[in-house]
Amino acid sequence: MTVEALIAFLAATHVDIAGVPLSGAALVAIGLAALLLLLLIRVWRRLRALRADLGVDLSGEGRIETLLRSQAEMAGRLQSMADIMGSRQAEMTRTLADRFDGLSSRIGQSLASTTDQTHSSLSALGERLAVIDRAQSRIADLAGDIGRLQDILDNKQTRGAFGEARMQAIVADALPASAYRFQSQLSNGKRPDCLVLMPNKAPPLAIDAKFPLEAYAALKDAETKDAEDFALAKLRRDMDVHIRAIASKYLIPGETQDTAFMFVPSESVYAEIGEKLPEILQRAYRARVVIVSPSLLMLSIQLVQNLLKDARMRQEAGRIQTEVRHLAEELGRLDERVGALKTHFNRTGRDVDEILTATRKVMQRADRIETLPFQDEGGAVPRPATYTSS
Repeated sequence: MTVEALIAFLAATHVDIAGVPLSGAALVAIGLAALLLLLLIRVWRRLRALRADLGVDLSGEGRIETLLRSQAEMAGRLQSMADIMGSRQAEMTRTLADRFDGLSSRIGQSLASTTDQTHSSLSALGERLAVIDRAQSRIADLAGDIGRLQDILDNKQTRGAFGEARMQAIVADALPASAYRFQSQLSNGKRPDCLVLMPNKAPPLAIDAKFPLEAYAALKDAETKDAEDFALAKLRRDMDVHIRAIASKYLIPGETQDTAFMFVPSESVYAEIGEKLPEILQRAYRARVVIVSPSLLMLSIQLVQNLLKDARMRQEAGRIQTEVRHLAEELGRLDERVGALKTHFNRTGRDVDEILTATRKVMQRADRIETLPFQDEGGAVPRPATYTSS
């Protein structure tokens, strides 16, 4: 057993003796006192045995002196032994106290660390539980949405409205409002679900969103091979009828494009048709009806969007060319006016040169007049007259 284990055992031990509670340290002190008493008894017995072996017969004063000397020696030994035991007991007490303090400090630190770790773990657990609760609520909302979608798909009218709404969302998100029309009437009285207006006054593109999903739903619900074959044949027949109806109603020469779109509102349905009914795709192509999924319709609409952008760019380019032509005409007129202004500047420069020439001649004549020798009768040059104010 290690010292730490012994200290922990003594600290945790409590004994009741005659109704008096004693701790482990008190029990150790009692044990040490009992051990000291046993040692004294053993010393006394050893002295008696030694006296019996030596045969010493002490009497009178000699016996008393011997007893006193033996008693003194025994007292000294007992005193030294008591001192040793006292120092050992004090040292053990200090050691136990130090060990108890260290153990209490470590236990306190361990408890504090454990409390912090537990608190942080509980906090992290609470955050994760909150995330799980949010995810669970989202899953519940998604399950509700899936249930509502299933209800929509189970009803024929709402299923048709769902496909039409999805097609309208794709078209409206990609094209400006002036580039399409919903439920617009043609010359034969038919109303396609959407007409995409093409640039450069080209005929519009007709889109139909009423895909027959009843047979597909029966195909997905089929549990036997015969039921699957029956549903597949019904889906083939319904799609063939719908393709012929689109071609007869929405392909009008000169009024619409020579190709129409049949919108399938699900990628999985389109993939199922391409896998199990590839002949239907070929038949629709020969009838000039293109079966498109949401992603294919989006790509087609983006192509139309690029064509519209190209048409607008060409229109703007023509307008820019017109403006550039007008700008060139204005530059020609500006060049004529600058030429005329240059001519005026040249004429003004010649006039200024002539004025400067005349000014120099006048200055030369004034200099000559000033240097003429004017003399009086006495031969002296008269001074200029000086006028005084009266």
